[in-house]
Amino acid sequence: MKVFVLSPKENWICDRLVSEWYENFPEISTSNINDADVIWLLAGWCWNHIPTNLLKSKKLIVTEHHIVPEKFTEEKYRNFLIRDQFVDCYHVPNEKTKYFLKQITNKRIEVISYWYNDKLWYPCDKLKSRSKLNLSSEKFYVGSFQRDTEGHDLKTPKLEKGPDLFCDYLIRNRSSFKNLHVILAGWRRQYVENRLKKSGIDYTLFEKTEIHTIRELYACCNLYIVSSRYEGGPQSIIEASGMKVPIISTDVGIASNILSKNCIIDITNTTYMPNKKDIQHAYNNVLELKIKKHGSKFIKLLSDIKNEKKSTDNRN
Repeated sequence: MKVFVLSPKENWICDRLVSEWYENFPEISTSNINDADVIWLLAGWCWNHIPTNLLKSKKLIVTEHHIVPEKFTEEKYRNFLIRDQFVDCYHVPNEKTKYFLKQITNKRIEVISYWYNDKLWYPCDKLKSRSKLNLSSEKFYVGSFQRDTEGHDLKTPKLEKGPDLFCDYLIRNRSSFKNLHVILAGWRRQYVENRLKKSGIDYTLFEKTEIHTIRELYACCNLYIVSSRYEGGPQSIIEASGMKVPIISTDVGIASNILSKNCIIDITNTTYMPNKKDIQHAYNNVLELKIKKHGSKFIKLLSDIKNEKKSTDNRN
């Protein structure tokens, strides 16, 4: 079996996942799409980058990370149906995405969580990391490393990521965090920046920084917060947990698979600080997702798809 995994080339998480796949499973992977038995679209929105004749003749598996119902317009639904006629199987990282997909397709849907890259996300010394990044040893650092602002105006909050909930949480609990300082990373952080400025909460932005710096930023954190309303992962749950960083999250994506129940909160009215038991619980869970071990589930799925009859669903 040979698998071609399409990279969107958007300098985003999907590109890193594609790179990690090829690095760890070269024996079943090919960079030549014509030699592939199975085409895997880790970025499903890039399906129209592939010639129609290959979509028809090759087995096609598409990863749907998450779907935001409020943004799933009629136009997006029509585009989904066009692509759906070529798809043999959908891969989703969590049951919530599967539930939504089941309403709009009769194709096979398999749930497999993202993997954990233990070569990249491992526990680091907090004080050494702070020293490397010229951050204070005395501050209480809260981390958030994701886009939070819509690209069309760089003002409107990207509500599925919950930046409003993140800011509300910090403002409500600021007196509980002595020497609070927020670490932001990534691009399109304008909404959170503006809210923090207006509230007088100190922050530092590391925009478009290298992945190894992101690792050091995680290590600096006293707390990482996932405030999203919808997620596929997010990958930050695996990354922070693999680095033994205290993390709390809304009940999205794979949070319930990794974090202790204590750490999954209603962020609008609940406050919680993970303890050592919570941190170890999350760490133990991500160890089960090490890429070489967990990758076998993807290999089995890809092999199953290769051996199945090509879908002939032409409803559209």
